[in-house]
Amino acid sequence: MAGVVAAVVVAAGRGFRAGGELPKQYRTLGGIPVIRQSLAKFVDHAEVGLVQPVIHRDDAELCASASAGMRILAPVFGGKTRQESVHAGLEALAPYQPSIVLVHDAARPFASADLVSRAIAAAAKDGAAIPGLAVTDTVKTVDAQGRVAETLDRARLRTIQTPQAFNFAALLAAHRKAGAAGRDDFTDDAALTEWAGMAVSVFEGEAGNIKLTTADDFVRAEAKDLAALGDVRIGTGYDVHVFGDGDHVTLGGVRIPFERGLSGHSDADVALHALVDAILGALADGDIGSHFPPSDPQWRGASSDRFLAFAVERVRARGGRIAHLDITIVCEAPRIGPHRDAIRARVAEIAGITADRVGVKATTSEQLGFTGRGEGMVAFATATVRLPWSG
Repeated sequence: MAGVVAAVVVAAGRGFRAGGELPKQYRTLGGIPVIRQSLAKFVDHAEVGLVQPVIHRDDAELCASASAGMRILAPVFGGKTRQESVHAGLEALAPYQPSIVLVHDAARPFASADLVSRAIAAAAKDGAAIPGLAVTDTVKTVDAQGRVAETLDRARLRTIQTPQAFNFAALLAAHRKAGAAGRDDFTDDAALTEWAGMAVSVFEGEAGNIKLTTADDFVRAEAKDLAALGDVRIGTGYDVHVFGDGDHVTLGGVRIPFERGLSGHSDADVALHALVDAILGALADGDIGSHFPPSDPQWRGASSDRFLAFAVERVRARGGRIAHLDITIVCEAPRIGPHRDAIRARVAEIAGITADRVGVKATTSEQLGFTGRGEGMVAFATATVRLPWSG
């Protein structure tokens, strides 16, 4: 795959210094796992063709859940050091023979698409390039007694970030050389390639491209995230379908055995249809019928998770985020309670959020009206969406 740009996203560390019960890369910001946000920087980038996660062997299920639905290569397991983990990712990419590789820390979820583009351009020009920021504070070295030994010239200093970008073949060769020499102490790929004799250029990094390390970092990141998405929208949705022939109903993307089915648009998933309208309503972007007309034969029998994925993508396309989804299902039968958690999990998976941001409730209409007579089902939905202020 000559000419292809690949990305190695390093997530093999344990990262418990940030607090919480999960490694930091699997904690959430705004309801979305940090690693998913980092992976998305490359999955969604037009110039990147391959994305290779490197994870800890104990985190396979966490990674699968966090990256559900994403166009990535199968994760590989990292080693005891960051250097070993990057090397594992490079070897996994070797059969594809990409031309350029970007190496990025999963704990840096705020890198912009522009930074990724500039990294690719710098690697194409120089072969090895890293983003850096000028140091604004005075920096001193100290001796073993804590006394100042030297004041450094800060004009020559840079703090280094990721993604770091390299000619793929050259970086892989450098890692193999270091492994053969028994060197496993390089803290970043730039230091390794410098040791291997490559010249490394520095291009301008981004102040917002912080690495999440401590609990305070998460507090500041959450505040920054919420401030940037200050336009809070709430949309509501309503849908109804009549019972017809069948042996199951589909609700919230979950197949539930029942003596009858639901008739209507696509698979007649009344819950997802209401939810799609709620999300589109929050965006002031029409309704499900305007985007997927019932008169269009291509949608006959279609799985409604496609409609929900479409609505979610409309939110992301505007730089937004889904904060919460809530569904109420009204019917006399079947019983929804035993399937509640499965519905929550499926909706969360499609929407790319955690299940604790999805509410599912069910009630009857006390045998009143058409639902009370068992003629059909109704669903109400509410979606809370955060968007950037547009002025």
